[in-house]
Amino acid sequence: MTETLVGPFSLERDIKKSRFLARATPIASIEEAEAFIASIAAAEPDATHHCWAWQFGPHCRCHDAGEPSGTAGRPILQVVVAQKLDRVAIVVSRWFGGIKLGAGGLVRAYAGTAAECLREAPKEELIERVRLGFHCPFSLLGLIQARLPEWGVEAAAPAFDANGAWFQLVLPQALQHDISAKLTDLTSGQADIRLIEDETPEA
Repeated sequence: MTETLVGPFSLERDIKKSRFLARATPIASIEEAEAFIASIAAAEPDATHHCWAWQFGPHCRCHDAGEPSGTAGRPILQVVVAQKLDRVAIVVSRWFGGIKLGAGGLVRAYAGTAAECLREAPKEELIERVRLGFHCPFSLLGLIQARLPEWGVEAAAPAFDANGAWFQLVLPQALQHDISAKLTDLTSGQADIRLIEDETPEA
């Protein structure tokens, strides 16, 4: 089961006089992740480092932000992956306290702060959704509008043309084939069901 965060969450730790502040948030796009990271860096330029990672579907990135290579960004990203999270961005900011931690100490500090933050953050199951569009004749309009709520499917208000109505549905990806089959049966094959791919599925 893949999860995402319900909302923004933060956690602070002090490790050998350095202050570590982890801030995580759910994201709806890669651009949103980059904006979140940039906003933290701009708001707190006094921090020594703003190390970060994000995961969005098959895409991910991380950055050490001036710490020794491999001691911050990748450990943070590995925590996200290990906790089976997706559509999440996290920034761990550090204010140097005068005591060097060494490479191993940095890995433990960044990964540990990120892990504790993400463990404690409220989460929800991430359900991939798809959008289906189809057309039905006026003769089947009432039947379709009665069945969709019974099937637990969200439907936008239909758009009418001279021959009937266009529907757009939002449903869990796992139900796509089942709902398509039901619509085909209900309309005796008259519904031309299409997957709409120009929209980003919602979490």
